[in-house]
Amino acid sequence: MVLSHIWGLYTHPKTEWDRIDHDKESFFSSLLHVILLAFIPALSAYYSAVYIGWQIANGPVTTLSSQSGLVLAAAMYLALIAGVFALAALIKWMAVTFGATPSFTHAMELAAYTSTPLFMVGFVALYPELWAMTLAGLAGLCYAVYLLYTGVPIMMHIPEDRGFIYASAVVTSGLVLLVVVMASFAILITNNLLPVVNLI
Repeated sequence: MVLSHIWGLYTHPKTEWDRIDHDKESFFSSLLHVILLAFIPALSAYYSAVYIGWQIANGPVTTLSSQSGLVLAAAMYLALIAGVFALAALIKWMAVTFGATPSFTHAMELAAYTSTPLFMVGFVALYPELWAMTLAGLAGLCYAVYLLYTGVPIMMHIPEDRGFIYASAVVTSGLVLLVVVMASFAILITNNLLPVVNLI
């Protein structure tokens, strides 16, 4: 069932990974999980950027027009989904090196459920304070890494010591991917592809 594993990933992750592995969900189920959860950060960012505004230090409160906010939210939504696909591709590509032979569906399951904390952190965007977003983002990232380390041996059916090295390689590649996505957003913003900014 879609979204049924979220609570378990927070309360008893190893047991939940066993359940996810045993259930053998379809590719569509993992994709639907990502499609639904990606709305959380995208819609939260849209609401805070358009209706609340962001303020850095003692500067003015900055808001976006609804059109600009929609462009930002759509770009974020697509980037999040593409990021999970890229992570799944990395997981599958690296698998042979560590003695695992997952299907892309299996790799997608691991990528989708590992990314769950990063999606859930999106709710914090409704309180648009830089310190809050930074702390929540770091917490979400740390827990996502923990989920990856606990999930790789179970989902890839390899020993824990080999799984640790495998997960470390995926984490390194995932962080590079995250930097690329953030840099892409910075390029979009600095090139005025989000045209209307309102200062209060």
